[in-house]
Amino acid sequence: MGANQPQEDILKILGDFRDGDVRAVAKDGSVEEVVVSRVYPTTHFGFRKITVERPLRLNFEASPERVARLEDERAFQGLAVSKKRGPGKEIEEAAGREQQAALRALVAGLPPERFTEREAFEAVLDAAARARGMKLAAPVRKAILSALSERDEKAAICGDARGDPEPDPELRDTESVPLAESIETFFEREVTPHVPDAWIDTDRRDPKDGEVGLVGYEINFNRYFYRYKPPRPLEEIEADIREIEQDILRMLAEVTGGG
Repeated sequence: MGANQPQEDILKILGDFRDGDVRAVAKDGSVEEVVVSRVYPTTHFGFRKITVERPLRLNFEASPERVARLEDERAFQGLAVSKKRGPGKEIEEAAGREQQAALRALVAGLPPERFTEREAFEAVLDAAARARGMKLAAPVRKAILSALSERDEKAAICGDARGDPEPDPELRDTESVPLAESIETFFEREVTPHVPDAWIDTDRRDPKDGEVGLVGYEINFNRYFYRYKPPRPLEEIEADIREIEQDILRMLAEVTGGG
């Protein structure tokens, strides 16, 4: 719609409520008819943004490189940090450093082979800890697993406490499903053929209707009112370039002559 359309005409277009209504619009010295209205159902611009999860797959190995990464884990570092003051602080931090040393010895003594199943590695870790009379607190245990693991698409899927696949945050993605389409139909057509092991996070729901996915709307005016205009003939573009080149040469000649 041209910027020179009077307000009355805009109100008439709205009142007529016709799809594909046209008006004559003057632009660049010419007048042409353009479509100024489109009518769509209320759901046409709406979508549900769903969260797509993929399973976490890890391998575990007590290699020197991975064992060294334990030093960077926050839970491991925190063992030697105390919030107390005075002598109590020194005593607690000394005990923490002893615990750190015991953990270093524990992971360094683990079997050197690579495990592609987390449960199998955890069983080995727990057995080694029991043999040393150690009880691993949950944060420390998590730090060890984090330091000694790497993502591996060929490894077994890591399960949660209920035995369900654990999602990999790094592989998490989103999809916008049109409101007029079933989420399941969209997912089977657009996602499953490419990532068969993916699933929809059904816990992420819209707070207003309680359905899976967050409802949103987006109107792309260029998509519905775009009018293709062919580029200028190549000859005209080349002529403009030659003219610019001549202008540059003239200015350079003036600068040189003036110097």
